[in-house]
Amino acid sequence: MELEYMNIWCWLIPLSVGLICGFFGYLIGRGADPVVDYKAEIKKLKQETDKAKADLEKCRHKLDAGSSLNHDDYQGFDAAEARKIMGKAVKLNDLTLIEGIGPKIRSLFHNYEIKTWRNLAETSVAKCQEVLDSGGDRFRVHDPASWPMQARMAAEGKWKELARWQEEHKHGKL
Repeated sequence: MELEYMNIWCWLIPLSVGLICGFFGYLIGRGADPVVDYKAEIKKLKQETDKAKADLEKCRHKLDAGSSLNHDDYQGFDAAEARKIMGKAVKLNDLTLIEGIGPKIRSLFHNYEIKTWRNLAETSVAKCQEVLDSGGDRFRVHDPASWPMQARMAAEGKWKELARWQEEHKHGKL
């Protein structure tokens, strides 16, 4: 008889423990995870997507309107012709082509997002001086007065004028 009672308890104890644990688990879990409103989340994400699409369209419009990132201004750029006239290899938008600008000054201008001849041509002499001043004392000796003018000639493909000007004005001084 003892064996019969033992068999019942072997099943009754784990079953009751499981039911009690399940009940407490239900009570604890019921308040832990609030119901998520997926419709509101989807609506919010759609609004963000629409805003991003509008921003992208604005950027495309600016680019089409002729921003400095649009290289259509340089469709007539002929590296072979520029090399023949300038007497050295010319890369598109290489600021070191400008008399007085070297690799270190070019990197200063790149820090100010002035990376093309057109950007430099549209930059005031005062802004050029500010860029030089940001590099420290060793760059203050340079005179940027002619740099926007030289950059304009390069951007417009006026290689003969630029070569003549640079030959007449060594070291980029006016």
